[in-house]
Amino acid sequence: ITQNELNDLVFEVTVLSDTKEISTNLPDEIINEIKIGRDGLIIEKNSQSGLLLPQVPVEYNWDVKDFLNHTCHKAGLPSDSWKDKTTKISKFQGVIFREILPNGEIIREKFQ
Repeated sequence: ITQNELNDLVFEVTVLSDTKEISTNLPDEIINEIKIGRDGLIIEKNSQSGLLLPQVPVEYNWDVKDFLNHTCHKAGLPSDSWKDKTTKISKFQGVIFREILPNGEIIREKFQ
């Protein structure tokens, strides 16, 4: 991005809450712990990790399994790594602020 392009951009910032580890490693229970549109995910295994914001599955119309699979992929892991008992899954919430237009009014986005 060049300085000349800045006036054409719309900025969005997501302020993240503290994370909460999902304490079960049973796939059905993991799925029940996550709410699309409210939760973001962090998946960690060994030295690899991936994070997706709460708005991502809403924008792509993913269900919880898709969200978990894509977060694993972002971490560079096989998509079904979230089912592995050694994989750490954490969730968080986010508050989204964005400009309506470039250099315009800033609003708080409502996703839930």
